[in-house]
Amino acid sequence: MGEAPTLIHILTANRWGGIQRYALDICRHFKENGWQVFALTRGAKAVDSLFEDEGINLMHAPFEGLLDPVSIRLLTKKIRTSPGQVVIHAHSFRKVCIALIAKKLSRRKDVKVVVTRHKVKHGIDSWLFRNIYRNVDSIVFVSRIARDKFLETWKNFVPPFPDSRLHIVHNSIKLPKGPFLPVPESGPTIAMFHGPLEPGKGLETLIDAMVLLRGKRIRLRIVGSGQPDYTDKIRRRAISKGVMDLIDWYGHTDDPFPLIQSSDFGVLPATEAEAFGLSNIEFMALGRPQICSSNGAQPEYISDGVEGFLVKPGNPSSLAEKMMSLAGDPSLKDKMGRNAYESFNSRLSWPIFAERINSIYL
Repeated sequence: MGEAPTLIHILTANRWGGIQRYALDICRHFKENGWQVFALTRGAKAVDSLFEDEGINLMHAPFEGLLDPVSIRLLTKKIRTSPGQVVIHAHSFRKVCIALIAKKLSRRKDVKVVVTRHKVKHGIDSWLFRNIYRNVDSIVFVSRIARDKFLETWKNFVPPFPDSRLHIVHNSIKLPKGPFLPVPESGPTIAMFHGPLEPGKGLETLIDAMVLLRGKRIRLRIVGSGQPDYTDKIRRRAISKGVMDLIDWYGHTDDPFPLIQSSDFGVLPATEAEAFGLSNIEFMALGRPQICSSNGAQPEYISDGVEGFLVKPGNPSSLAEKMMSLAGDPSLKDKMGRNAYESFNSRLSWPIFAERINSIYL
């Protein structure tokens, strides 16, 4: 039997977010399957602590610029001393450059470099980035819209990489599968937003929708945190609109699932196109319908009127109307919740995602 493969995830952010969670779930899975797993980070406690809790090995690098020699030297040494096959997984084309140079310096042919594209953004057609794209072994896009926007850069000529290196793999979350739990039957209807409190998430639209829902026995639960200036701005908006008493503010939580299960449905009205929303599939996995925007990847895994409702971004009246539809029809709410639960398990569950990633790695 050969040596266990080595997996190294490059994570350069100093705070916790969706990319870090995506990487942690992958690291945990491959560690459980016998791989030697490492996270190469800047040493930020907010990121390191959760990897440490899962027993993931940590390495630290400064990541000073595109071609940081210290980071390259550290990664090259790790590649050379790893006995089995090595997979390096980055989450930014700028940082994958370090992995490509380390691979070349290590003089090992069994090193595979993978990058996940988490944004809806054009590719860059420059000499440097054409070489990066050309030398990466696999590019994983978290949605079709992310891939299509990236490829628009070369719509009039041939891109600098073969199509076989491109993979669309919808995100998933690692949850133990449990039975479908129906929505609560008593008390006010609870609509829940979960995610970072930042521009582009549609929080202004959501607060304006609550103005139209006063007196309808609908409460809004906001779960998440953000920059203080923006959070204060959102709170002031709720106060000025006279709906602060209809909103419960929970702040950040590492485990939102009990709050999701005690809510009736999700509301995620992002105004910026999202490459993929982990919060969207959290509601699906726990059998809760949702109302979300139609301008990003959401229509790839949520059908309007089936797992929830899709609305145009920035439209408070449309959002309020759909919230009333779910709040006023328990049977519709239950049906959509069951559809969401079944759709997640049949198309987006962790085993499906992990098998796709495993096939790309190997």
